[in-house]
Amino acid sequence: MCGIIGYVGDDNATGYLVSGLEKLEYRGYDSAGIAVIENGKIDVIKSKGRLKALEEKIQAQSGFASGTVGIGHTRWATHGEPSDANSHPHLSKSGLFAVVHNGIIENFSFLKEKLISQGYEFKSETDTEVVAHLLEKNYDGDLLKAVKKTADALEGSYALGILCRDYPDEFVCVRRSSPLIVGISEKGNFIASDITAILSYTNNIYKLNDGEIALLSKSGVKFYDKYLQPLEKSITHIDWDISAAEKCGYEHFMIKEIMEQPEAVRATISPRIRDDGTIALDGVSLTKKELLALNRIYIVACGSAYHVGVVGKYVIEKLTRIPVEVDIASEFRYRDPIVDGNTLVIIISQSGETADTLAALRMAKAKNARVLSVVNVVGSSIASESDDVLYTWAGPEIAVATTKAYSTQLCMMYILAIHMAEEMGRIAHDETRRLLSSLMAIPEKIEDILRLSADIEETAKLFKDLEHAYFIGRNIDYAIALEASLKLKEISYIHSEAYGAGELKHGTISLIEPGTMVVALACVDELFPKTMSNIKEVKARGARVLCVTTAKHSEELKDIDYTLIVPDTDNLLIGSLEVIPMQLLGYYVAKHRGCDIDKPRNLAKSVTVE
Repeated sequence: MCGIIGYVGDDNATGYLVSGLEKLEYRGYDSAGIAVIENGKIDVIKSKGRLKALEEKIQAQSGFASGTVGIGHTRWATHGEPSDANSHPHLSKSGLFAVVHNGIIENFSFLKEKLISQGYEFKSETDTEVVAHLLEKNYDGDLLKAVKKTADALEGSYALGILCRDYPDEFVCVRRSSPLIVGISEKGNFIASDITAILSYTNNIYKLNDGEIALLSKSGVKFYDKYLQPLEKSITHIDWDISAAEKCGYEHFMIKEIMEQPEAVRATISPRIRDDGTIALDGVSLTKKELLALNRIYIVACGSAYHVGVVGKYVIEKLTRIPVEVDIASEFRYRDPIVDGNTLVIIISQSGETADTLAALRMAKAKNARVLSVVNVVGSSIASESDDVLYTWAGPEIAVATTKAYSTQLCMMYILAIHMAEEMGRIAHDETRRLLSSLMAIPEKIEDILRLSADIEETAKLFKDLEHAYFIGRNIDYAIALEASLKLKEISYIHSEAYGAGELKHGTISLIEPGTMVVALACVDELFPKTMSNIKEVKARGARVLCVTTAKHSEELKDIDYTLIVPDTDNLLIGSLEVIPMQLLGYYVAKHRGCDIDKPRNLAKSVTVE
């Protein structure tokens, strides 16, 4: 959600800024712009629409900005519609400052009214423009003091990149509750909202904590706390291959990331499973005594990560016999949940910066809960603020619709559940070894499913002209139905819903009419007959049915219209297999409908505002 890039060095900044913005397109945006200091002034160029529109403006403006210091931004509209005027960067009254901003300034209306009464004119509808004017109002020749005073006046979340024309060889950034990193390289020094923006140049970064300020010049970076006291910070090395953030011959990032899942899952589970069939969970210090004292577990997340949590509930409850609640982060944080020192809160987030999830984490800690996070980004805010952290090793995920991050999160939930159950004495070691052996076989079985992608593409053609589709399932099948439905709707724009198959009689079946497409997930063995009964109910009303089930049930599907067969595995782990054809289905339906698969409309990869 929105993207920031900044550069200072010996080279023309414009090329680095545009390149960085290209790498940030996946986050979702509706306008883009850059600002560069040159010849004693700040030049700004920005445009509504895709980055191509901005590049065309830059090319048309002969000789634009050859300066070596600049900031850039991709905007996803919150305050004010997508337009050139509302695009970032925003200039202050006299053009002394330029600002790019991620987040939301919650007291901007109050600040705006006050600034207007003092003679400041606003050219946009954004909350960000107040920051630019405040900087100029607070400036007395000392850049850092102006930044501090301005930041102190702001309420809400922000990551800010700031140019001042009086400082032509450096720029400043500051953050609160919105991600921002500083990167150092031989090419120059950078800020970015995401490592992928600068991974072509460096994987050595500094992570800014809330309230910290960085002053960047081509000779180095200086850090300050919120009181402007100098800070010493250590470098974090991000061990991601740049090729993981490039398409490498694939038509879309999404299909590339689907195909990367066997290796991503293997990389996530292999370091955690020892040769002797035991689990090694570095970063988790929960003891047997602490586990036995737990009275409940909450799993808190948003979007697809929430769907991982639904699977996690079934698996953790089954193995540990501890009550588990799964909650959407934006609901959990506002409903005053019953949390105490004997509560474990499991936080799931790909980016580690999801705003509602981070707020839920902080609330849980304030209530004395133990917090364990499952995240993909090392050093992210959620990882840093958790008591325990389990990293998924999915690498950078660029497509907005998650695939490999989802699959690696699922595997972390399995490993965590098995580890907890054995530590508590709820399962025997032989059962642990059996489950882990099945888990180690998952990557190869995913590869087997991916080899069927051409057949799944043919099946996807059935959905090309649909307006509605329904997904049904029971238990873990239902949890995967939630994710399958989301995959279809978010990238193909077909309206789809997921329901517990047993709920059909309680209202939903009224929507079934001749020709309606129903996708039935029927992989959980003990519930297969029940789901088959629900399939017969919808077929009796004219529905066309696509059934996803395992090889052992393939002979029982003679009356089903269409089938997708996945390999057999332990029922607790089946979600990792049945989700793969659903990801491929969503991808190919969107492809045949001509949709913008990697950047679906109105969506952002990392939601860093409420």
